[in-house]
Amino acid sequence: MGGKQSFPRVTLSTDRVVLITGGNQGIGYHTAKWIAMMGAKVIIACRSEEKATEAIKRMNTEFLEEKAKGKESVSDLEELNVSFMRLDNSSLKSVMTLVDEFKATGLKLHTLICNAGIGVHKQEYTEDGNEYLFQVNYLSHFLLTAHLLPIMKTSGPDCRVILVSSIAHRVVSFRLDEIQGKQFTESTFDGLTFYNRSKLYQIMQMFSMNRRLADSNVTVTSLHPGVVETGLLTTFERGFTGAGLRILRGVGGSKTSFEGAWTTINAAINPKLEGVRDVYFSDSKPSTVSGQARNKRDQKKLWTYTLECLKDYLSDDIIKSLEGNHTETS
Repeated sequence: MGGKQSFPRVTLSTDRVVLITGGNQGIGYHTAKWIAMMGAKVIIACRSEEKATEAIKRMNTEFLEEKAKGKESVSDLEELNVSFMRLDNSSLKSVMTLVDEFKATGLKLHTLICNAGIGVHKQEYTEDGNEYLFQVNYLSHFLLTAHLLPIMKTSGPDCRVILVSSIAHRVVSFRLDEIQGKQFTESTFDGLTFYNRSKLYQIMQMFSMNRRLADSNVTVTSLHPGVVETGLLTTFERGFTGAGLRILRGVGGSKTSFEGAWTTINAAINPKLEGVRDVYFSDSKPSTVSGQARNKRDQKKLWTYTLECLKDYLSDDIIKSLEGNHTETS
């Protein structure tokens, strides 16, 4: 499971633009670095400019070390083309600020990697009134994608949206009435369940968006990066889940951050995946999702509720672009 699966080393055009959320640390860091090392322009969107600047400096140091080894897998650039844009997924206004900032650059967008996320979290609500995990892991990424899709549709062939989900989606059901969790108290709120559901929503989003993008140049895929040794993993280390993680570590079942990034990198750059949609990857290979994730009736419910949550941030033009000519059936 720590595995043999990696990703192809390819040469990417310097005109190819990749935006990754949470690209300053963990698997996002390695994803951003390697895509940039292959030649693309990469924008890392995260909360801290200081941490992003430190990450970019470290990426360039490691890039030069790879070049010095004569590795054929890196570009001949003198310096990586990596930049920072601020994004706080706990604020829908922050998402819109990023959208406006990106539009102002006049850049095309070929790949959007929705990687940022948090793990098990206490019961808390964002400034927008949404349950924290629901917004940070799912809703803000949906809003970001909705506003950037019009740019991606005019950016040429083979544009990709990649949703970093989790195998954890398989152990929960969809409950529309519990999305915000306000019927629970601080003591009865189960942060693990709400994390798992946020990952389920991402896969349901993949199917819903692909139906609407079927005739376009944009594809949506999702993936499970593995059990990865990052700061997020520590949020799960309580009770049975923690015991399970300790067992995985003991038999070599967890991955380093670099290994955890392999599946995302592959989904982003593998030329064989051009036009591939509705696929959930694990260890860089297609894997199965839960029957719940494929339930079209629940996908429709989630889509409708999502648009309601974001109604103040979605203009008629954006909704029209998002929906296309698709007519949802029950």
